[in-house]
Amino acid sequence: MTDRVERGAYIHIPFCNHICFYCDFNKVFIKNQPVDAYLDALEKEMAFYAAMGPAETIYIGGGTPTALNDAQFSRLMDMVEKHLQHPGIREYTVEVNPENLNEEKLDLMKQHGVSRLSVGVQSFDDALLKTIGRAHSASEAENAIRRIRSAGFHNITLDLMFALPGQTETSLHNSLERAIELGMPHISIYSLQIEPKTIFYNRMKSGKLRLPGQDIEADMYGQIILKLEESGLRQYEISNFAKPGYEGIHNSLYWQNKEYYGIGAGAHGYVRGTRYANAGPLKKYIANVRQKNHARVLEHQVTEKEKMEEEMFLGLRMMKGVSQRRFLKKFHRSMSDIYGRQIDQLIHEGLLIEKEDRIRLSTKGTFLGNNVFEAFLLS
Repeated sequence: MTDRVERGAYIHIPFCNHICFYCDFNKVFIKNQPVDAYLDALEKEMAFYAAMGPAETIYIGGGTPTALNDAQFSRLMDMVEKHLQHPGIREYTVEVNPENLNEEKLDLMKQHGVSRLSVGVQSFDDALLKTIGRAHSASEAENAIRRIRSAGFHNITLDLMFALPGQTETSLHNSLERAIELGMPHISIYSLQIEPKTIFYNRMKSGKLRLPGQDIEADMYGQIILKLEESGLRQYEISNFAKPGYEGIHNSLYWQNKEYYGIGAGAHGYVRGTRYANAGPLKKYIANVRQKNHARVLEHQVTEKEKMEEEMFLGLRMMKGVSQRRFLKKFHRSMSDIYGRQIDQLIHEGLLIEKEDRIRLSTKGTFLGNNVFEAFLLS
């Protein structure tokens, strides 16, 4: 008998036609890779988790899902429909890149019930796109969005980045303007993070990467909030802005500390109180699934203390904050009993606001989110 738990399903496609200079996700060049064997394993793992109970959201990310050829992409759509789709799905998202999104893939997604597309644009500045290693131009991104709309998709989110090497506030302003002119109902915008094992990390270590300083990054973030809010895109999470009714449902499950299946090489999941990580290398992932129907190589049973910490630092990413009533119902202890000292101190510092049932970030706290989150990691 399956359980009825609110959860999502994340499916990882690790293949790319091109590796961006900043990317630290689990990915490989698609050429000469065992794509069909990977899809075999992916389907087996999907069936394993589907037997645990239905998911309410589906999110296919990468890598680059649209790097698959049309036949492989069609097979992926069929697999998801067979194992994970049901009439209660609230949101079905696929990440797409402008340079490898064709009419066939758009038609396939429409036919298979995909309801939301996440378009990796990052910038509308052609020079910056080259600097960060993207394979599309600004005009190709705009054309892709027009084709997406022509195919009947209206729930579209655009990914942008800021604090990029050589990026100016004028360049950022122009990218925001172009996104707004395209009528995007949702924009996700992230500051560049330099991660190990990336091209940018190696350049930074050798002194060849010049980045905007923290003050400029903070100014850019302030400009983003002001510009997007003025255009009718409400900030509902630190990095996410949406018109009413277009907030991302799948990602909101993460911030609400709810469960999700992580399916695919290097994917992470959270099921029945256990956080897990799958094998990342393709051969190891495929071998593990063939042997035991899943690919978990790390598992951690989350303690009650860790669940409370996660409830706070994940929930505070959302502008609505964390409900004290929900916390009490979930943990049978009041938030003030556990975190009263931290909350009082952060309110005193102007980083948190307590209003009615909720604790949430102040405007100042939004800029200093990591300082707030660290306060809830008890020793």
